[in-house]
Amino acid sequence: MGHLSRRTFSAVAAGVVSGALLTGAGAGTAVARDGRGTGARYGQRPELRGMWVATVSNIDWPTKAGLSAAEQQAQLRAHLDMAVERRLNTVILQVRPTADALWPSRHEPWSQYLTGTQGKDPGWDPLDFAVREAHGRDLELHAWFNPYRVANHADPGRLVASHPARRNPDWVVPYGGKLYYNPGLPEVRRFVQDAMFDAVERYDIDAVHWDDYYYPYPVAGETFDDDAAYERYGGGFADRADWRRHNIDLLVSETAERLRKTKPRVRFGVSPFAVWRNKGTDPEGSDTRAGVETYDDLYANTRKWVRERWIDYIVPQVYWNIGFTAADYAKLVPWWADVVRGTGVELYIGEALYKVADPAQGPAWHDPAELSRHLTLCERHPEVRGNVYFSAKHVASDPIGAMTRVVRDHYQDRVRPPR
Repeated sequence: MGHLSRRTFSAVAAGVVSGALLTGAGAGTAVARDGRGTGARYGQRPELRGMWVATVSNIDWPTKAGLSAAEQQAQLRAHLDMAVERRLNTVILQVRPTADALWPSRHEPWSQYLTGTQGKDPGWDPLDFAVREAHGRDLELHAWFNPYRVANHADPGRLVASHPARRNPDWVVPYGGKLYYNPGLPEVRRFVQDAMFDAVERYDIDAVHWDDYYYPYPVAGETFDDDAAYERYGGGFADRADWRRHNIDLLVSETAERLRKTKPRVRFGVSPFAVWRNKGTDPEGSDTRAGVETYDDLYANTRKWVRERWIDYIVPQVYWNIGFTAADYAKLVPWWADVVRGTGVELYIGEALYKVADPAQGPAWHDPAELSRHLTLCERHPEVRGNVYFSAKHVASDPIGAMTRVVRDHYQDRVRPPR
């Protein structure tokens, strides 16, 4: 995420939508875990009302690195209290922002976003605290992991000496001024799963959550250098793109299977960029003209993950207003409703609360009723089982009263999660 956050990039990526850049696996995981994935529980859970709490670059929490444990705890409590006040029932907390950890991980260093120094013990366990405090308020706590991002800079020497990326430099690819683990290496895939499952196995989290970063968003004029991995492991694939999609499919399907075996009650959800493919690229794609397509640019076949029932829920980041020409909210929501229909995978819609009242946005985002209209539209599609807002600081600041309007129009009752 960094200063170009995942949500900011989503704006740029279908922001390419309105500017000069506009452009026309594993078997067995369909077996349901705890009744999910078969449709047996489809539509039976209460609607999800969620918000993301981003820790990368201190976007939401903590507000800056180096605060005392008491200050950090007070800030996190305030976010949870605000979720309750806004009648939400789920908090999606980023606990592995850049190949690091907000818990005492057996595999990776403490996050620099806590103390300002990567690897420095903050003197408390934020994930344990978050789980206990969330559950004490009848909130679900979804642990949000970023699988492959190593750093929002390109200098391995800035990583703590014990960092796995420094001990295994052949795992790392510099790209676009950042560092990434190479998804094409089986040892990387095993490691990132082990790093995430350290939290799954040790904490009472309610879900594993990934956002939209798989292979990195394309950077003009740069090449993601995975030539050696492709030469070693890419035989039998039609091209590099198919091989890359297979690598991400394996990460998703293996994680699903491992969750089923390890903690079947823990759900698995993803929040991808909302355009799988444009209809101009694929007749089965959405009626959009986005400049980024997850299938082709991030090598994330998100529609397949739903159809294979590898995931329990999907939260496409539909970060555009109703009527936006190149990526219309009113066209993307029904497209995703059609994708999930009959699969048992629950659909929640990611909402761009951060765009409200932003001077860089168009008139729709300066109307306090725009987000409320989104939920009214969603109500016409029974496959939509909830909405998630980016991000927590905007849920609290409530620009031009947009969140208050959502609560007034749609959240008069308090819907508790089925814990």
